[in-house]
Parts: sequence; structure tokens; C-alpha cells
Amino acid sequence: MSIEKVREYFKKFGLDNKIMEFDVSSATVKEAAIALNCKEQEIAKTLSFIVNDRPVLIVTAGDSKVDNSKFKTKFNVKAKMIPFDDVERLVGYAVGGVCPFGVNEDVDVFLDESLKRFDTVYPACGSSNSAIKLSIEELEKASNYKEWIDVCKIVSY
Repeated sequence: MSIEKVREYFKKFGLDNKIMEFDVSSATVKEAAIALNCKEQEIAKTLSFIVNDRPVLIVTAGDSKVDNSKFKTKFNVKAKMIPFDDVERLVGYAVGGVCPFGVNEDVDVFLDESLKRFDTVYPACGSSNSAIKLSIEELEKASNYKEWIDVCKIVSY
């Protein structure tokens, strides 16, 4: 099970005991915010794209969406999400539980600037009913991210 993969991965950071599992779905930003009793923007959602034939993950705030022009400026290609049925094979986690932890070897992880507004955020942990509360520093360390980027815009609810 994918959450066990994340739990094992987190052992090297001493974070494995911080994973939360819910009796309800946390697969969407809205569901995760309800399960965690937090604001939707505090959810660190992980979006999966194909860039130059490689899978790329972008972790962004729950109230953000990819800005196509910023994405194209950064990556020199149009934003193209990984098709639903290919996400688990290419990234290592199924849609609803995609996270930046312990991903497949050829996946690059980027953190979007939209997250820097928060002291702590809540990313998924490999399943559609899990999350973890992490400081931005813990997220940086555990995600093995490549770099901070600015490819999103905040949307209002």
C-alpha cells in the first residue's frame, strides 16, 4: 500500500509517526481541508505533469492553480498534466494520494512559491485518506525538491 511506502520513506527523517490517516477521503483539497479542519489554501497539493517526456511534480498551495504562461516560461513547454491512468505508473502514487515523498527515481519535484505564505502545510502521504503536517523546512527536506519555482496563481474561492 502506498501509505506504507511513505511511512517507510519518512523513517529516515523521523516523520513516520506524524502521518495522519482518516476515515474519510482527503483526495481533494476540499476533502482534505475538512478532514484536517484547516483552510483549503494550507493543503499542499501535488500536481503531476509531463515535461520533455519526463514526469514532474509541482507542490502548490491548495488555493493555487497553474498559470500556463508562467509554466511555459519556466519549462519551455505547454503545461500538460499526466493522464489519470498513467499517474501511478509514472510517479509512484495514484491520483488522490500523489505526494512528493519517495517518488519514482526519474521524477523531479518542484515547490511552488505559493507555499511560502505558510509556516506549515498539509501534503498527502500516498493514499486518498492521509496527510501530514509539515513545516516548510520539513517539506523541503522530505520532498527532495529540485528548486522553488513560481508557476502558479492564487485563485479565490
